[in-house]
Amino acid sequence: MKPWLYMGFTSAWSLPLFLASPSSPSPVHSMTDQPPAPARASSLDTETIHKLEKRINERPEKQELVERNIMKDDRGIAPKLVAARGKLERSQLEDKLDHALKTRPKPEEVVKDGILHADEVPS
Repeated sequence: MKPWLYMGFTSAWSLPLFLASPSSPSPVHSMTDQPPAPARASSLDTETIHKLEKRINERPEKQELVERNIMKDDRGIAPKLVAARGKLERSQLEDKLDHALKTRPKPEEVVKDGILHADEVPS
């Protein structure tokens, strides 16, 4: 019988858990028993790193982007509901515009009311 039995991952980002067999001295494999992971070398030079850090620090806050209509304010709503709400708002706006265009006065009525002159009416 093997001293360590592989049991699986605790999550997508964690290391595997190992449970000890009855014959092994410690019941659970400790994370401190493993050697430290080697440091990963950066593929970017220091100047590029500094430029990126500066750009990240200058990046506007989310609230500013919402105020400038660059981002939508989700207010903690689930993404599926945000998409559904956006579709509903667009549909309502289309209906409102369609109604406004259908009830728009005819060019003859606009001339009759004195808003436009007869020569200003689009053909």
